[in-house]
Amino acid sequence: MPDHTPIRHSLLDLAPIVAGSTAADSFRNTLDLAQHAERWNYHRYWLAEHHNIPGVASAATAIVIEHVAHGTSTIRVGAGGIMLPNHPPLVIAEQFGTLESLHPGRIDLGVGRAPGGDSATTRALRRYRPAAADTFPQDLLELMAYLHPETGDSAVRAIPGHNLNIPIYLLGSSDFSAQLAAQLGLPFAFASHFAPEYLHVALSLYRANFQPSAQLQEPYVIVGVNVFAADTDRQAQRLFTSLQQQFLNLTRGHPREIAPPVDSIDDLWQPHEKAHVQKMTRYAAVGSPQTVRQKLEQILADTNADELMTTASIADHQARLHSFEITADVMKQINAREPSPPANVHSVR
Repeated sequence: MPDHTPIRHSLLDLAPIVAGSTAADSFRNTLDLAQHAERWNYHRYWLAEHHNIPGVASAATAIVIEHVAHGTSTIRVGAGGIMLPNHPPLVIAEQFGTLESLHPGRIDLGVGRAPGGDSATTRALRRYRPAAADTFPQDLLELMAYLHPETGDSAVRAIPGHNLNIPIYLLGSSDFSAQLAAQLGLPFAFASHFAPEYLHVALSLYRANFQPSAQLQEPYVIVGVNVFAADTDRQAQRLFTSLQQQFLNLTRGHPREIAPPVDSIDDLWQPHEKAHVQKMTRYAAVGSPQTVRQKLEQILADTNADELMTTASIADHQARLHSFEITADVMKQINAREPSPPANVHSVR
């Protein structure tokens, strides 16, 4: 972790739909969380494209971004990310050109290569582009050309969008995305909050092969982290069972709405399922403020990240707000190099 450079902390929201609630409830909670995140000095607020997942409401990502950007005033808002193979690059350029025109200087465009859904959903999304994933590098270059200053005549322009220089971030969970981000000189965000296996390989490749660009002169790494913070370790561990159930349901091929927490997650899974979910959620900070700080400091030392993209699927909205408030306080302490508080003897009560 750098000695003096502040570590940015940001927020990734999937607009979770909690069991018994609706997408409308989710969007109200998303805006409320974004407004709190702005007051808590989060650097950016990203929403992610997912499809056909009952617990995720952010499928029409650009529209939800507008909902958040319109209801806030200073925090950066964007996609983390848009799954580019699902869309013509021109459409994305126009959508984000519109967002940037409405909210100048506040819009980020993170793009990914994954489908954001299962195979049947992918076929429905890419009805006329069955091999779209194979053209991802070319599609990314086309998107960048629409948004960056024009270097020559073009028969097609993104209006709005052209010449707006909207910052592009490449998202990924593999060495492919890391090498492409390095080649193009883009910031790289790794999805370690659900796919940590290739994190260190990807970051090493990205940093070793980075080529400066007009957007970025030095490598910039964002690391995704699940953060479930509460007043005590025990309370946080209980909140965390909602995410564990979410991954368990995905593992079984039956995605559902965000479930309320349970007292014992071991009653719900088999040993092999437990091992798989624990592997997927390895990059998580779960506990009291002191425990979360220790874990985040460990992750920063381990990755030398420039920014942490924190996320949490917590069923109770007030508990979710409290978790992100604690996280903001912890990051403030880390950046101020404040001494760690003494151990809380009540932290497991």
